[in-house]
Amino acid sequence: MNGNLMKIVNLFFQFVLSVILVGFLIYFLTCYDSAFEADQSCHSYLSNLSEKSENFGCDHDTETHKWILYETQDNSEPAKIIKKFRYKFL
Repeated sequence: MNGNLMKIVNLFFQFVLSVILVGFLIYFLTCYDSAFEADQSCHSYLSNLSEKSENFGCDHDTETHKWILYETQDNSEPAKIIKKFRYKFL
């Protein structure tokens, strides 16, 4: 019985470690390599929008390490986030 319990615990930890490893791989493989690349992608996306307006813009968020494509609202509501461009910071 003790051997079976050890096998179950071992499988559980292998599963948890695999999920963590896959999470890190997805996190680092799905972002831009630098802030410059994220900036260029944001401005490229902005220039390709079908609706040209002064209400759209790109801004850098240093806390989250992202470039953000946004649309300002006419009234006093917060800007609407359209797309985020995350980049590696490590």
